[in-house]
Amino acid sequence: MANEIKGEPAEEQEQDRNEPQNPPDKHVPTIDELLELPIPDDAQISPDGAYIVHTVTTPDWKQNDYITQLWLVETASPGASRQLTFAKVDSWGPHWAPDGKWLAFLSERDTDTWTQIYRISPFGGEAERLTESETDIQWFEWSPDGKRFAYTAYEPESDAEKDRKEKYGFYHVDDEDYFRTHLWVFDIESKKSQKITGGDTYHVRSFAWHPASNRLAFASWPTSDTSDHERSRIYLVDLDSLEVKPLTGEGCFTPVWSPDGKELGFLRYGAPSYYANNELCIMPIDEAGEPGEARVVSGQFDENIEYIHWGQDGIYFLAVQRTARHLFRIDPATGEYARLTPDEPGWVTGDYSLTDDCRYAALTAGDAAHYIEITRLDRAGDLRRLTDFNDKIKNWKLGRREIFQWASVDGTPIEGILTKPDDFDPEKRCPLLVVVHGGPSSVSLFGLLSGNNRFYYPAELWLDKGALVLEPNYRGSTGYGEAFRRLNVRNLGLGDYEDVVSGVGALIERGWVDPERVGIMGWSQGGYISAFAATYGGARFKAASVGAGPTNWVTDYANTDVHHFTRQYLGATPWDDMDIYQKTSPMTYIKNARTPTLIQHGEYDRRVPIANAYELYQGLKDVGVETRLVIYRGMGHGIYRPRLNRRVLQDNLDWFDRWIWGEPVEEEKDVSVCYVALTDVPKIDAAAGEDAKEKEEAARCAEAEEQSAAARILTVYHWARRDRAEFRVFSGTEGLLRLDDELSERDDSAQDHALDPARVYDIAAKVAEQIKDQKLKKLVVYTREASKHPQVFVYVGALQVAAGIVADSVSVEHKQIDEEEW
Repeated sequence: MANEIKGEPAEEQEQDRNEPQNPPDKHVPTIDELLELPIPDDAQISPDGAYIVHTVTTPDWKQNDYITQLWLVETASPGASRQLTFAKVDSWGPHWAPDGKWLAFLSERDTDTWTQIYRISPFGGEAERLTESETDIQWFEWSPDGKRFAYTAYEPESDAEKDRKEKYGFYHVDDEDYFRTHLWVFDIESKKSQKITGGDTYHVRSFAWHPASNRLAFASWPTSDTSDHERSRIYLVDLDSLEVKPLTGEGCFTPVWSPDGKELGFLRYGAPSYYANNELCIMPIDEAGEPGEARVVSGQFDENIEYIHWGQDGIYFLAVQRTARHLFRIDPATGEYARLTPDEPGWVTGDYSLTDDCRYAALTAGDAAHYIEITRLDRAGDLRRLTDFNDKIKNWKLGRREIFQWASVDGTPIEGILTKPDDFDPEKRCPLLVVVHGGPSSVSLFGLLSGNNRFYYPAELWLDKGALVLEPNYRGSTGYGEAFRRLNVRNLGLGDYEDVVSGVGALIERGWVDPERVGIMGWSQGGYISAFAATYGGARFKAASVGAGPTNWVTDYANTDVHHFTRQYLGATPWDDMDIYQKTSPMTYIKNARTPTLIQHGEYDRRVPIANAYELYQGLKDVGVETRLVIYRGMGHGIYRPRLNRRVLQDNLDWFDRWIWGEPVEEEKDVSVCYVALTDVPKIDAAAGEDAKEKEEAARCAEAEEQSAAARILTVYHWARRDRAEFRVFSGTEGLLRLDDELSERDDSAQDHALDPARVYDIAAKVAEQIKDQKLKKLVVYTREASKHPQVFVYVGALQVAAGIVADSVSVEHKQIDEEEW
């Protein structure tokens, strides 16, 4: 990072000004175009370097899923990439056979119950399933002699587990019931698998074949609990005797063998693991499999090391440096390292593979001027882009990107990526939208369309409206060394917020930004900083969007699957130091909140549990700040369904268009579709009964039915809001009622709206008029199970009669919901 911080672009990192970025025929990409842009990945070069197999992921809107397929490109014929697999499901994880004659990959096809290993000729033909695993195969590798695969798969359900489920149903005991992965070896000729590890000792995460194909080194956690990842150890198993030996202590992972099989390389977590540099270590292994003393070879490298591979001329790895991600090679004897990929602005290496002689590397790579392509790099440093994915964006308006640097409040130098509109006028103050990356030990890269932002935040559409977009690499970001990553220890939120706000201030001081039109957004840790800005920052920001962000560290600590994250960054549990948890939690400052805030969260998020979203939502409502909470059904910490990503993007577009530009947001309700909830409460005479006890019981039953009906109505109402459909309550006396217009103002009970079977036709006629007046085309009726609640048949029958009165084009769909799902 530059020593002199001026709140100006760093000239040496600017996008090439001589390249015409946005000629007149370019257009702003739509949300769907952003999502449909193919993602090339996993470039695997053949042993002789003649071919590269790679994956391409695109959305399938009908299946509402992202589908990955295998493609093949000849390194001598750039652009001549052809598709290898065409199944309606994923084909992924390609690996070349050592002789280059076959490609193996993972897939779960029509006849499969679980993910299996397939193989296919690189020259075409049908794929052949090889394995018959009883659970999903997670990963696999060919043996060096090409005769076997090693793979990891979940432990199949035991007889005892089956008996327990049969007797009691499904339940889970925390810290006792684990779903472990074990190591297997599959013989290609006999098509038989042999289990290598088992029991409660191992949860295998990665492995490496010995060059002689007779041993495997593997990294294993003691349990499948994510919090145990730091306790990973490396073991050696002899495939003839199946004897397993521990090679390392805890904290070691990702084993790789030296080409001669006499040494083992591996990574070791720093302490603490979340922000200290990891270490590349080498350990000698003798003929008997006994380990020698390990030595660290990466001491000169001040960053985390990823994706190691031991080639003939050294150990290769990936690492982030500032806003770029490069391929490096380190000398295992001296620890000296060299960057192999070019020093071009915004260079991003996604992944890589090497030929046997390390003469060529296959990369997925892009830079500030190019979207990701499948690229071949030779030993001399010459690059050849082999695919043409950039053709798909050549007519897109993407703004102009540059590195912007500033000093934070405490003098810490910070930088980020600043994107300007095509017609940027430095004399005019623009709206500013701040997009904050997660992590915190992550980074916003300078590469064109790098990262996941385009799945959440439609920055390109805001650029076209004249906004600037800033992506700050706040303290704690990777790429700037260990000391920088340590700066937010016991300073989460507070220091991060100041880094962001000082960047906004630098742009305002520069005269480029309108201070009254600044918005902030981010996912995960970026969502946390956005929540901090919306609460601690008071009215500093005009609008905020909090995506899956922690809002109360006590809540998060007690519910997350990574408790040690908070313990490391805050230095204590909440029970030992409640002050630091409160000091760094956005909810502590909720009474300061003035910023309208959109909250987005996955329903099944374990990393940042959804309780965080509900806390912030309720807190903002209580203090009178406008807020909107959107829950994405079935999703975890990230949103990985194309239609839901479309919704995430649209929600953010609408929110900031409203608050930054003052544009009214048109509701996207489908007026032709209406969700209907029933007031299907049978009349219960609470005064009936022979004695006081019976009357009391009748009253209790009536109250319970009332509460149950209210809960069902509210649930269907939320479903309608989620799906942008109309919503009505079907009253047996009034017909179709809008919840917030009529029914909420009535003083009578749900029992007074019960449908009298004798008046079905009268009510149906009334509903028919309402359907015509309101131009409804489809009624989706959500009810309890009709077999248990016969009155449901009367209600649904009345709606069907009403639809028949109106016209044949009006339909009624009946959805019966299990009691546990309400």
